[in-house]
Amino acid sequence: MTASAEKAATAPNSEQALDESTNGGQTTALPEDTTATPTESRSVGGFGSRVVTRLGPATVAFAVLVAIFGGLFTVITPPFWGHDEITQFGRAYQVAHGGFLPQQIHDDRGVAYGGEVPKSITALMGYALRDYTTNPDEPDSMVADPSAYDRFGGAAVSDATEPVWFTNTAAYSPVPYIPAAVGIRLAELFDLDVAGMVALTRLAGLLSYLTVVGFGLYALRKHRVQWLAFTVAVLPIAVFQAGTVTADTMTNALAIMVSALLVKALFLGDRLGRVETGALLAATILLPVSKPTYVLLAMLVVLVPAQRLGFRGWQRAIPRVFAAVGGLVFAAWMKVAAPTGDGMGLMRPQHQWHSVRPSDQLRGILTDPGHFLSVFGESIALRDERWFSQFFGELGFAYIDVPALTMLACLFAFAVSIGVADRMTAATFRRTLLVALTVAASVAMIYVTLYMSFTPVGYYIIDGVQGRYFVPLAIVAFAVLLRWMPLRLTNIAGRTPTVGPAVTVIVATVIALVGAAWKYYEIVWG
Repeated sequence: MTASAEKAATAPNSEQALDESTNGGQTTALPEDTTATPTESRSVGGFGSRVVTRLGPATVAFAVLVAIFGGLFTVITPPFWGHDEITQFGRAYQVAHGGFLPQQIHDDRGVAYGGEVPKSITALMGYALRDYTTNPDEPDSMVADPSAYDRFGGAAVSDATEPVWFTNTAAYSPVPYIPAAVGIRLAELFDLDVAGMVALTRLAGLLSYLTVVGFGLYALRKHRVQWLAFTVAVLPIAVFQAGTVTADTMTNALAIMVSALLVKALFLGDRLGRVETGALLAATILLPVSKPTYVLLAMLVVLVPAQRLGFRGWQRAIPRVFAAVGGLVFAAWMKVAAPTGDGMGLMRPQHQWHSVRPSDQLRGILTDPGHFLSVFGESIALRDERWFSQFFGELGFAYIDVPALTMLACLFAFAVSIGVADRMTAATFRRTLLVALTVAASVAMIYVTLYMSFTPVGYYIIDGVQGRYFVPLAIVAFAVLLRWMPLRLTNIAGRTPTVGPAVTVIVATVIALVGAAWKYYEIVWG
């Protein structure tokens, strides 16, 4: 990074040149130079080259790698070994059969929510639960008897059902379970066995992740920041979750798509197409009810100048209307789901079953905020290194951390993708500050939510926080940093290269995913 690089960045003919005109008092950047995407800078033959040119290199690389490694995790992850996959599948099965609202069930231990699931599926759930909670010491594999999964999985899906506890996922709206519910219904249509239903449900989620995130990357195809969005989207934890049954698959996908569209319109100053605007507005309603902690991310649509969404005159109010509807839907579902909080203590050890009391925790925050801040500080001091490693991957309920090689490869990919990103010149300081405050508030919501809904009263830390919860906020957080950080990677001529960094990011990602999948398979199956 040299002085010549800074001069090149402001030269009249450089790709970072600014339009001297203002639009509504807002200085906007000229469209990216077509040389920003290497495949568009020259005429090349071949179907593959045309596909890359049309869709964008990051979109194609994402589709290929997530299809391969997401599919691989779908196969090598034992049934119900994903994050909360037993309760996630139970909620998905309930949604697939019209159970949209939380349903209270009988439980001698206390307040509980759940629903009916076929007995042949619960038999596999029970075996998987025992298997991943009673592991032998190294070097033995975690799976005690691989043939047992074939035996339970090969059974027909029974007509007889029994209640399954899933208070933690009953609090989620049906929205993030739509792909999984479709997979379950298709499995029933084709009369698949238990293993086939689990696999098809996982693949339905993977397809939704490929589609929604792929659309977001496609929107950035003419900008180098596509590689930053790509790096976040292919983090091992995100790919692993995309290959298992969880509401986080759709939540992550919507958050990444929203972030990509916000970066394009707000930070790069590009006008969104009609489909892109429609997708952003739809996500403004869908994301808040997918996971409450990301409601503020969806609300950022109100910061985008209306003309960049294609709105003029009275239409300028449309983004605010959608944001208001999203906020109202969010508030309505929170009221519906609130009673489930009284049963969250049953996820903890027996002596803590009745120690999770959201109302008491909220009262404590309001009356003694200093105590909450003290607990928050203690949590950071004792757990921040775990959150850091979990951001890259703690895979499922085998609790397998991705190897150091994977984390290093991801960090290298981040360094390169951030270094070659476009200059975020279109967002004013005020709007950038509001985005930064929104990210900070979203992070705070993660801690407050888990403090109220999962942490026992009087506990010494905020329990339940995991690094994967910060992945949906990463792209927008990096966009803020890039807006205020002028440094970029340049070559000897003072220009930001394109082809080399793209190849580097892809290779680093492949190394990261191979390392994660290899370690997971080696420890789980041996």
